[in-house]
Amino acid sequence: MPRPRPDRRGAWYRQPVLWLGAAVFAASMAGCLWIIVIGARHDDVPVDAPHPVFGVPARGHAAPPAASASALPASSSTAP
Repeated sequence: MPRPRPDRRGAWYRQPVLWLGAAVFAASMAGCLWIIVIGARHDDVPVDAPHPVFGVPARGHAAPPAASASALPASSSTAP
């Protein structure tokens, strides 16, 4: 007497949601790798920063000089 065949209708590889999840996961991994490759090709421009501590500057840059009042355009005192 032959053995009954196992029911394969509920097998994991027949679930479309799992295939969709695997495709989205593969696409996101490919996107991450793409970003890493593109980032490695374009170096950052070095900046004049204080000595870093664990890769972070220990203190901020000096504040930019304030704009002088003579550099601003003159405003009219008459209202329209």
